[in-house]
Amino acid sequence: MKQLAGYAAYRLASAFFGALPEPVMRRMGEGLGWLGSFAAPAKVALVRRHLARVVGEDEATTGRVRRMFASYGRYWAEVFWVRPRRIDAILEHSEVEGEEHIAAARSAGTGVIVALPHLGNWEAAGPQASRLGIPVLAAAEALPNPRIVDWFITTRGRLGIEVVIVGRDRMATQRLIERLRRGGAVALVSDRDLAGHGVEVEIFGERTTLPAGPVALADRTGAVLLPVGCYFKRHRGHRFVVRPPIVIPPLPDKDARIAAATQAFAAELELLIRQAPEQWHLFQPNWPSDRVSG
Repeated sequence: MKQLAGYAAYRLASAFFGALPEPVMRRMGEGLGWLGSFAAPAKVALVRRHLARVVGEDEATTGRVRRMFASYGRYWAEVFWVRPRRIDAILEHSEVEGEEHIAAARSAGTGVIVALPHLGNWEAAGPQASRLGIPVLAAAEALPNPRIVDWFITTRGRLGIEVVIVGRDRMATQRLIERLRRGGAVALVSDRDLAGHGVEVEIFGERTTLPAGPVALADRTGAVLLPVGCYFKRHRGHRFVVRPPIVIPPLPDKDARIAAATQAFAAELELLIRQAPEQWHLFQPNWPSDRVSG
């Protein structure tokens, strides 16, 4: 019954936001996110620690933290609002910086791995990838509620994103590899080590771990690994920044190669996140000190 109620809430939110004009949807999403921050003081404290790592203690103000919640509210509003008939409008109000890196990766013919942090509406990259002729296969985590998982699969499909569920699909990794070996594209949101056994890196001045998946896939398949940031424009639309590919050093030891390249990816994450810290949707503990402080 609880799973059914959760699924019904998603469907109702989709119906509600889907009926709104785009400007109203966006402002309502931001407003609800901003209001939600007042109901979660412990979460506000955690997010402030994350922000302080990026901008410094003095700049990690309560106002900026609440804008992070507002940005997250906008993300969810857009997820609920998207419909196939709105894809052209999404593309019309989007821009891509670094498109030449995608073109070069495609011409290499070895597949493309797009590695993203939780910035802006990262799922809005799906229509852009389709426009560029590289529809993506994205890996997503398995959620406890299979109805909601199926809802996400359908919703992302509207954006041109095919989804493989890690933990539910026993062939998930193989499907990713096969897509790359056919010269296709794989998208991985890669700024959180959900499994807890990733590669140790330093990011924003503190040691933590990042998932090994993006670099390990690139090392195994020869695919080009591109860090990408997705940002909300101030009003309508999105901006996507594609960075140059991560170079995997030719070290004889596989673990050493993956560790070095994952650290290089961490540096790219820093660069991307610093462009719009208030749009970084990291609301979970991410460094060991977060768990101690919590």
